[in-house]
Amino acid sequence: MILLLQYTLIFASVLMLVALGGCFSERSGVINIGLEGTMVIGALGGALVMKYMPPEAGAFAVVALTVLASALLGMVFSLFLAVAAISFKADQTIIGTAMNMLATAGATVAVKAINTAASGGHDVSSDIAYTYTKDLFIVRFGEFEFNWFMLIAFVCLIISYIALYKTRFGLRLRSCGEHPQASASVGINVFKMRYAGVLISGLLAGLGGIVYITAGVSVWKFEYGVAGFGFLAMAVMIFGAWHPMRIALAALLFGFCRALGNVYSGLDLMTALNIPGVVYNMLPYIISLVVLAFTSKKSRAPKAAGLIYDKGSR
Repeated sequence: MILLLQYTLIFASVLMLVALGGCFSERSGVINIGLEGTMVIGALGGALVMKYMPPEAGAFAVVALTVLASALLGMVFSLFLAVAAISFKADQTIIGTAMNMLATAGATVAVKAINTAASGGHDVSSDIAYTYTKDLFIVRFGEFEFNWFMLIAFVCLIISYIALYKTRFGLRLRSCGEHPQASASVGINVFKMRYAGVLISGLLAGLGGIVYITAGVSVWKFEYGVAGFGFLAMAVMIFGAWHPMRIALAALLFGFCRALGNVYSGLDLMTALNIPGVVYNMLPYIISLVVLAFTSKKSRAPKAAGLIYDKGSR
């Protein structure tokens, strides 16, 4: 049970961070299909820091720089969506899909190039090892392992709620996702607000990427991507009705379902019930389909999400 709780919290942290990122973007009026790719790029930045930072630098420095690198690379990568969709008015769905394909391929090529150069031209693997630094993110309380990213995710949740519902910035951001023309008529710069929403989305998705790759393994092959967690986070966002607190509850549900696959695969209980382990791994994705089938009609997305803003139209 302790292991199940541990995995539930860490997977919920991943889903919550990425879903909150999607929430900021869609609240501003931009659909971010590229969350999956942004996670990969954020994971790449954090993994490179963990690989090359010496242990002598200290735990705080390694953790801080890892978080910073993941967030910054996620923001930079999200600029592809912001520039194309906001400035050049390209189709948001197509841009997001292209970002997902570009991220995994680009990260794989970059890591292979780094490993090949480091080994004198012989190693062409696409993995990054960060064994010794992974322990810096963990504090053990008996059998329970507390990951500092759990705390970071909780802090991001609180900040997201306050930013969206208790500040002038949040009010303006939400208004741009509902009625951008009306927002512009009272002096709000819709382009700037949408850029802000997409950049915040990239920051949070980048953090979600590094949390994902440090959750279960000490070596990560980037050609594997993030196993659909970006799309699963979008389901969490929709199920959570684009509201931070509801997103947190939805992330716990989906995180629990995902944790079942890690904890109960291969146990005697599985053999006794004659249930293939792959069923537990499929559970969060099956639940996402069922949940969206029953809730998508009732869920209310921001009215202007996905619509190109033209300040000349009314």
